[in-house]
Amino acid sequence: MASAFVNITKDSARAWGRWLLDLVLPPRCPGCGAIVGDLHSFCAGCWISLNFLGERGCTHCGIPLAATDSGTCAACLARPPLIARTRAAVEYGEVARHLAVGLKYGRKIALAKAMARYMAPLLDGMAADALLVPVPLHRRRLAMRGFNQSLLVARELGRLKNLQIAPQLLRRKRATPALKGMSFSQRRRTVAGAFESRPGAAGRSIVLIDDVLTTGSTAEACARTLDRAGATRIELLCWSRVVHNPIFER
Repeated sequence: MASAFVNITKDSARAWGRWLLDLVLPPRCPGCGAIVGDLHSFCAGCWISLNFLGERGCTHCGIPLAATDSGTCAACLARPPLIARTRAAVEYGEVARHLAVGLKYGRKIALAKAMARYMAPLLDGMAADALLVPVPLHRRRLAMRGFNQSLLVARELGRLKNLQIAPQLLRRKRATPALKGMSFSQRRRTVAGAFESRPGAAGRSIVLIDDVLTTGSTAEACARTLDRAGATRIELLCWSRVVHNPIFER
C-alpha cells in the first residue's frame, strides 16, 4: 500500500512538472516556432505545407509513381536496386529543409525527436532483430560538428520502436567533398569506396538512417559495403527526400 502511494505521488509530481514546464516553455512547432498543443507536432500551417510520402510510390525506391498498375518504377524494373526498400517521411520542401538545416547546422538537437516521430511508422513490421545504422560522418567532420545528425535520429527511432542501433557498424574511412551541385554520376564516383563495415553485418537485416535523400549515391555506397559484409537485406529510411529533381535520374 505504501509503495503504491509512493508511485502515485511520483506520477503526480511528474504530471505537475510537465504542466509547469509547458506553462513556462510551451511546445512549439518545429517548422515555424508557433505554440502548439503537443510536443514535436506541427502547427496547421506547417502541416498542410508538408507532403507526407508514407508508403506511397515504388515498392523499392519509393519514388512517386504516375497512374499505373505497376507498383515498381521503370528504373527499378530495369535495374533492381541493392537497397530493397527506400522510404522518407516527407518530400523535401521549405519546412522539411528548415528541420534538416536546423538540426545539422543550427544544433537544434530536439528536432531529431520531431523527425523520428514521423519516420517511426515507416518501421512498422520490421523484424525485432533488425539493426538501425546511421549513415556515418568522417571523423574530421564529426569533430567540427560535434555530433552526427543521423545518429541522433536513429537513437530516437530505436527508442520509439525498440530496435537496436549499431552506430559503429559502418565507418566513413575517407573524407569526401560536399556533394551539392554534383550530378548523380559525379556523386557516385565521389563516394565510391568511402565506407567500410566492421564485424556484425553478416546475416542481419539493416535499415540505414539519414536525414535527407537527394540522389541516393551515399546510401548506395553504404549499401554496397554492407552487402559485401554479408547483410541479408538493406533498407533506407530518411526524414525527407528530393522528389522532383533531374539529378535524381539514374
